[in-house]
Amino acid sequence: MSQDVDSAPQPEPKDTAQVPRRRPARRAWRIALLASLSVVLVLTLAAAGLALWVRTSLAGNIETFADPFSSLTSRAPEQVVAEGSSPATNILLLGSDSRAVAADPSQWHVGAQRADAIMIVQISGDRQSMSVMSIPRDSWVEVPGQGQNKINAAYSLGGPSLMVATVEQLTGVRIDHVVIADFAALTRLTDEIGGVTINLASEQVLAGTTFAAGAQLLNGEQALAYTRERASLPGGDLDRVRRQQAWMRAIVSGALSADTVSNPVRLYSFLETVTSTLAVDEGLTIDTMQSLALSCRDLRVGDIAFMTVPVSGTGTSPDGQSIVVLDTAADAPLFEAFASDTVEDYLEVNPGAVELLPATVD
Repeated sequence: MSQDVDSAPQPEPKDTAQVPRRRPARRAWRIALLASLSVVLVLTLAAAGLALWVRTSLAGNIETFADPFSSLTSRAPEQVVAEGSSPATNILLLGSDSRAVAADPSQWHVGAQRADAIMIVQISGDRQSMSVMSIPRDSWVEVPGQGQNKINAAYSLGGPSLMVATVEQLTGVRIDHVVIADFAALTRLTDEIGGVTINLASEQVLAGTTFAAGAQLLNGEQALAYTRERASLPGGDLDRVRRQQAWMRAIVSGALSADTVSNPVRLYSFLETVTSTLAVDEGLTIDTMQSLALSCRDLRVGDIAFMTVPVSGTGTSPDGQSIVVLDTAADAPLFEAFASDTVEDYLEVNPGAVELLPATVD
């Protein structure tokens, strides 16, 4: 069945399979990559000539929440690096229905909200690659002080701090910053860049429009419907995780396109939209973001590897919940690679050990 007449035009399919590679030669124009997104995501900044008033305006869009690390009594160890080298930067990205609960502590209370997406975004110490590791929200783990539970319950029970403690205890990866993305608001970001191209593995109906298999241009509402689908997917929440990653990858690709970065008006409009979708810990200031962005200015979509923590299957918890069972034997070396900033090497030496995001996603 073909796409409806009034839907967006279909671009030619592109091979966007996730194969980590080294950065290409620097282009004439300079852009900086602000890693965070959601849903990635990733903020692009024209860092070379970024005016103070622009930075101030963008900073005013970003909601902040209190330091989530100060109350932690136990932390994952800091990465050990050789003299003259820099450690990786690890950002815990949480996708949520509403960032306001985290941004305004007065609105948060136990049981208020669970995280729909949980990802560790690692920017390598040499700034030549980025790795995004999703942890299924139904993963059955030990939540510090709360016993066994689904990992996304940590956010509901103790906010960003307990979420950090849970992820660090599970992975051994020390988190540097926390970013909470308003997942639903990413529809505006998608529309801001003119839609996103996603390779569909099969025909499907999204927000009332029928799309054939192959590369399709989706607007924000259609992309949100694509990522929210769960019941009809054979892999359930695991397939939903891959769809979230595919949306992130498509947004990054659109954000780094010449149509966005070469047009100052469009670039500022994009940045204004993306900053309005985020809440960040108070340590992730606009200055910190810009410094990080400048150091990552040569990263491209092909330098980003999306993956999901290996699982052994699904099951039922002692109290009757449907859960995802992690594969501890397969997870351990991957977690160690993240902790030691050797993900790219690990994936190269162990092909197939971790399922990378494919070009087409069911």
